[in-house]
Amino acid sequence: MAVLDIEMTNLPQHLEVPPGCRAGLALLRIGGRPCGQAVIRLDRPGEPLLPAILAAADSAFWEAWLKNRLGLAPSASDGPPGVPVSVAVCTRDRTEDLERCIRALLRMPDDGQEILVIDNAPSSDASASLVQNVPRVRYVREDRPGLNVARNRALCEASGEIILFTDDDAAPDPLWLRRLARNFDDPLVLASTGLTMALELSSAAQIDFQRYGGFVRGFRRTVYDAADHDPLLAWHAGAGVNMALRRSVIKLVGAFDEAFDAGTPTHAGGDSEMFRRILSAGYRIVYDPEALNWHRHRKSAEELRRQLFGYEVAGASLLTKAIMVDGDMGAVGAALHWLAREARAVLRSALRRPNAVPLSFAVARFVGGIKGPALYLKSRRRLR
Repeated sequence: MAVLDIEMTNLPQHLEVPPGCRAGLALLRIGGRPCGQAVIRLDRPGEPLLPAILAAADSAFWEAWLKNRLGLAPSASDGPPGVPVSVAVCTRDRTEDLERCIRALLRMPDDGQEILVIDNAPSSDASASLVQNVPRVRYVREDRPGLNVARNRALCEASGEIILFTDDDAAPDPLWLRRLARNFDDPLVLASTGLTMALELSSAAQIDFQRYGGFVRGFRRTVYDAADHDPLLAWHAGAGVNMALRRSVIKLVGAFDEAFDAGTPTHAGGDSEMFRRILSAGYRIVYDPEALNWHRHRKSAEELRRQLFGYEVAGASLLTKAIMVDGDMGAVGAALHWLAREARAVLRSALRRPNAVPLSFAVARFVGGIKGPALYLKSRRRLR
């Protein structure tokens, strides 16, 4: 599938489509602002583009289109942030991805903001050599392995009041920094997240990941508060590949839990665990879909299977911590609900029901959740 970025107020006459693509996932913009998406056919030469897009556009696009036609355009500012901001890129042994990410960050108009590259337990000096002469980029080596370890190092090293996090396999849009950082006017907002779209859909695994939801959390700005959102479902608010935190988050709710995420037995979940504590402490998280980021999904089926396994390990680990450490008995009900849902998913896949995920993926998710509590305890022991 092709990945398309289409401005609906200036629709192109012709699309630049890679050879062999029979369909495309189109990000739809109005006035430069992401407002919806559509899956369209590309194997029908001569078919007008606009009707195909309008027939496939989601409801978020039509809301934005109507507001634009009525002159109710968004009033949110795209100006420079009013406080010092730092960007942190956590990386490990992926110099090709890191180079693309740095190029994207340097295209932003905010040349006064620092960029930190946190090199986590690298096996070589390749990343250090890549960025050593790049302006605005400060290299920090962190030899203790773990993504949350790298994130905590970034919180300590950063000079900005707001720290924006992205991953080395992502490429932020030019206005990403401004749109993510603009959501902190409310002193109760401790975190902001944004929309992350697929950078490419060149393999079946990448298409599958996007079809299962990917990192997309919708196209409507949402304020998450524990008053109307269960902290155990804080992962709804966004993902660590596209998030910003106040530096004071360490003092207010604590640092990232280093028993979570890549480089530990829990595989993932460090962002969701932080979001849960933010909501539980009475603070807020803002999801702003105009803060756009592009992510390179895993290409092979085996990589995707491991990723799905890791996500469920992390989810079960989060519930285990909520029960053991925080005494949240609501997590017991959430665990039972998860068990019933995933067991049904495995059965649907085994019976090859319509729209069921491949059996290997369903089993990977189920096994990950079952192993999660033991792997969380292993991670805590290793951390100690």
